[in-house]
Amino acid sequence: MANKLEKRTIEYLWEDRKRHCGLPLSFTKYKLSVDRLFFETGALNTEEEEVQLYRVRDISVRRTLWQKICGVGTVTVNSSDKSAPTIELKNVKRAKDVKELLNEQVEKVKVARNVRIGEIIDNVELSDADGDGLPDAVDAYDNSDN
Repeated sequence: MANKLEKRTIEYLWEDRKRHCGLPLSFTKYKLSVDRLFFETGALNTEEEEVQLYRVRDISVRRTLWQKICGVGTVTVNSSDKSAPTIELKNVKRAKDVKELLNEQVEKVKVARNVRIGEIIDNVELSDADGDGLPDAVDAYDNSDN
């Protein structure tokens, strides 16, 4: 019995490369699919990393003066992924638009997967000292609004 691995094509919402002086002269590639962010580096020896979007915690944009002159920026993605807790999409065009697209897609995936607060807060002690059925970290968050 032959085991067939079918070649699957992934439809990407966004793709770009790390740019130098605004030109895509790099072997570092970034891609965004419906549910994952991909990061690939290298020409002969390649290394690929991906982050599930539901694991993304924070997205930020940084633009130095030189990046502004070249029309690029760096989007930093922080996640709860163990192998890639931080990914920097360096020198991408329209960095603010990329951040917004990424943020929208992260929110869609989290809603579709019913991601709960316990899956987002993985480094917090989830003890319930007062016995109300809610972890103390959630109680502290709720009481901060008052």
